[in-house]
Amino acid sequence: MLNALDLFNHNTTMMDTLQLVIEFIGTFAFAISGIRQAAAKKFDWFGGFVCGFAVAIGGGTLRDVMLGLTPFWMTSASYITCTIFAQLVVIVFTKHMKRLDNAWMIFDTLGLALFTIVGLQKTLACGHPFWVAIIMGCMTGAAGGVIRDVLLNNVPVIFKKEIYAMASIVGGLAYWALTIAHINAVWASITTFFVVCAIRWLAIRYHISLPILRNEENEGEVKEDDNENIEE
Repeated sequence: MLNALDLFNHNTTMMDTLQLVIEFIGTFAFAISGIRQAAAKKFDWFGGFVCGFAVAIGGGTLRDVMLGLTPFWMTSASYITCTIFAQLVVIVFTKHMKRLDNAWMIFDTLGLALFTIVGLQKTLACGHPFWVAIIMGCMTGAAGGVIRDVLLNNVPVIFKKEIYAMASIVGGLAYWALTIAHINAVWASITTFFVVCAIRWLAIRYHISLPILRNEENEGEVKEDDNENIEE
């Protein structure tokens, strides 16, 4: 039986650099998504920073703790600096961002895709099988959003009808397939990124969702929601 780690690209320098770049871009994207939503709730600057930082590091922190690693943001102050920069961007370009409908969703999708890749790569590098890597990739990408929504007193996106965590899981399966096919890690990462983003975009654009759990109390509400989606 093939070992997933043996199939993984062992160019350590390249992978470390790739992970670092993805982590920074993902941190920036997730931080903006959190700060934008905090602004919509009329948080002050400090509250916006806390929300942005929480969503940026939440999933990665859980992943690293479960893998027995030092949480990534504790190894360098650059991630805090990245979050501060994201907040400055939101403050300075607020008027421009308002012109973008659902701007936070764009950055949230980018963060989901990028952090899914980091979760996959770090877990495989620790020698765990691919099914664990897929779970960790999903956790890395989605857990920060759960923390953000809890801080903002919203129902977490992954618990709604929207396809969110499933996009991360499918992206993980795509990465697995590409790795088995001996595709270079860089190209596998790029492909996985576009797979996750495409699934999220299609789900939002065409109102594709998972079935809702039904019971006697919410049966009528579910039908009303389905009718609204059809009308849209």
